[in-house]
Amino acid sequence: MHLDVSAEVLLSQLGYAKTESSVSQAQKMIDNTEGFEKFSKHIISLHDHIKKMNAYVGLSNKTDYFKIKCDENDAPEILEEFHDEVSHWSRKYNVALEKIEDKPIYYILGHK
Repeated sequence: MHLDVSAEVLLSQLGYAKTESSVSQAQKMIDNTEGFEKFSKHIISLHDHIKKMNAYVGLSNKTDYFKIKCDENDAPEILEEFHDEVSHWSRKYNVALEKIEDKPIYYILGHK
């Protein structure tokens, strides 16, 4: 079954208010993410899975890509688990990521 994930659905599932501005920002990120429809529903499951690590998938204020971010104050074990989980998710769904050097932040670039 194919599930279309709209900007409104994604914002709701990621815990954002659906304002005109946030919907516009999310839609721009969707449009900018190569092959978004191929892995979009898995963004929501990743977000739900990493919550326990004080991490989330969200809107970036610096780029036109969705970001995956973990609290930098977490214990080294949690940060390691976060990086392992994001890498596993990326490989499983063939998603290209850009990691920010020395920070627990990734940008979702698109389908490989």
